[in-house]
Amino acid sequence: MKTIIWDIDDVLNDLMRDWLELHWKKKHPDCDVLYDEIVENPPHRLLNISFEDYIHSLDEFRVEKSSFMQPVPEIKEWFRINGKNFRHIALTATPMSLATHSAAWLFKHFHLWFRSFNVAPSPREDGVDPSKTTKKNFLEWLGKGDIIIDDNPFNIREVRDIGIETLLFPRPWNSSKLSIKEALELLNELLQGIKVTENVNETGIRS
Repeated sequence: MKTIIWDIDDVLNDLMRDWLELHWKKKHPDCDVLYDEIVENPPHRLLNISFEDYIHSLDEFRVEKSSFMQPVPEIKEWFRINGKNFRHIALTATPMSLATHSAAWLFKHFHLWFRSFNVAPSPREDGVDPSKTTKKNFLEWLGKGDIIIDDNPFNIREVRDIGIETLLFPRPWNSSKLSIKEALELLNELLQGIKVTENVNETGIRS
């Protein structure tokens, strides 16, 4: 049985979209930036705010409203059909001080399939050194996993170096040109053992 490593934020859910539309714009109604225009992550430069202000607002959203986020519909449907056929590991980059919110969200919506929740800490002023646990070195330590799904190109490049199959999940801030539906179709092909990796570049487009 193959093991899939899933990022949580902006893969299983729509954290950036929900934060922007349900939190940031509620407090800053003059903001006219659309979700599809978030071509950088973190997006503080696009919003003309400091990185610290962005992080503070995002963490505030995690505490106050993240429990109301819904799973990405296509992802939830994929799990309904295919989830029982694989093992699933969650590996998220979130502050350790807020990891309980992420874990609660995961098991609320995906408890039928996940038995493992893991964190590669995001940098915060909480005494936790994020350099000690990147997604790459966590997976090197774990020694398990057939494919990782992540929206961060840096994580994809790093994990690819240790021999784990990768799938860049399409979001406006990365180079994937696939739709979510197409990305999940590609995931099914990879899981079926079709050797497409050598013919798929970082954008997710077969060459």
